[in-house]
Amino acid sequence: MHLSGGDRVMHLLIYSFLVILAFVTLYPFWNSLVISLNSGTDTTLGGITFWPRDFTLVNYQIVFKDERLLQAFSVSVLRTVIGTIMAIFCTAIFAYAMSRRGVAGKKFYMVFCIITMYFSGGLIPFFLLCRALGMMNSFWVMIIPGLISVWNMIIFRTFFMELPDGLEESAKIDGANHFSIFFRIFLPLSGPVVATLSLFTAVGHWNDWFTATIFINNPDLVPIQTLLNQILNSNIVSEQLAQAAGGNASALDAMDRLKTVTTKSLSSATMMVATLPIIMVYPFVQKYFVKGVLVGSLKG
Repeated sequence: MHLSGGDRVMHLLIYSFLVILAFVTLYPFWNSLVISLNSGTDTTLGGITFWPRDFTLVNYQIVFKDERLLQAFSVSVLRTVIGTIMAIFCTAIFAYAMSRRGVAGKKFYMVFCIITMYFSGGLIPFFLLCRALGMMNSFWVMIIPGLISVWNMIIFRTFFMELPDGLEESAKIDGANHFSIFFRIFLPLSGPVVATLSLFTAVGHWNDWFTATIFINNPDLVPIQTLLNQILNSNIVSEQLAQAAGGNASALDAMDRLKTVTTKSLSSATMMVATLPIIMVYPFVQKYFVKGVLVGSLKG
């Protein structure tokens, strides 16, 4: 296809903008990865940009020796898996009810749900409510309050409403009830929507550090993002260094290794451990993004 001079200039500007945007977006992450793989004392000299100058794995060795990080990592994995499954199930079944004709008070429920998207009671009433429900310092305080997402419910609802009415009618003729129709017909057909919203929900659970900061005091229930926030804002780094010095290696060898570690290098390694797992999920569900969101939101 022949392009005019104006089209070529426009294409050049668009591609240049996209390259700059990609660089601005990815470079901070890449630089943190490079710093985590570089000697901390060497990093303090400056000039670390695209490649490690003094490559080392000591930062990661110290991070993985910290039992608190491994515990926090397991809490985050458990929270993400359980929270995502329960949230998608509750949101989808609620959306199915809101998509059916003849549901009593459906318009009232929809208006009520939409209002919650724009107005909330605030943090203090939410804190008091969770305390009254006995969820303080509990694993379930990170799961139950986020079971229903109104935005995700609307996407599910729109998708369900676009499915042919004949599917439900034929199933009812065969004696199926609403539960059978939902689990055997509607849910299997909504694979792209489920995959896309599951990823968004999982990322939200994995990256949430604020909930545990407010509601959890038990260190065994702290997720990895909250622990990372504590590391960046406290003296936990010095505790990690002390723990690493007390390992199986000789005291002299341990001290030599710790001389190459700084707060910045150790924090960067911790950030990589907290970030990479959820990033690795994206390639497996990327093909569902456009299809799932468009099918669930633009039809009708």
